[in-house]
Amino acid sequence: MEIIEYFKNGEGRELFLEQIGNSDWVAGKYLYKLLKNDKLEELTGESPKVFLLSDGGKLAAFCTLTAADDIPDSELTPWIGFAYTFPEYRGRRHMGQLIDRAAGAAASEGHEAVYISTDHEGLYEKYGFEFYKNMTDRRGEISRVYIRRLK
Repeated sequence: MEIIEYFKNGEGRELFLEQIGNSDWVAGKYLYKLLKNDKLEELTGESPKVFLLSDGGKLAAFCTLTAADDIPDSELTPWIGFAYTFPEYRGRRHMGQLIDRAAGAAASEGHEAVYISTDHEGLYEKYGFEFYKNMTDRRGEISRVYIRRLK
């Protein structure tokens, strides 16, 4: 398994982009459209990062690290988002590798914490997150926001 940064992977970018688009998750298909149309930065702020876990060129999991996420008008930053593991790779904590890489990138940029917005309960705690508070997302729905302290 190898972690690759999408924007630093010129040659294989199209291959991984197609695999993101082939995910069975609506948000994965949305990320595909944002990347394909070069709109991720417009939605999430400057210098977004997309981390890919590759199994010999086959995409196992992906996530983003961005300034903003689906919680509008929030002073919280940065956010881990679009966290997804393909079904055949689930149950092996592969997402933990990506979250650790994203958290490391955030820490190297001087951040003291990272956040994630989800409707899942009991999923991200195993990766060092703790419940922060409920917040309203862009669709007007309540989302659970978790924090992972970096320092």
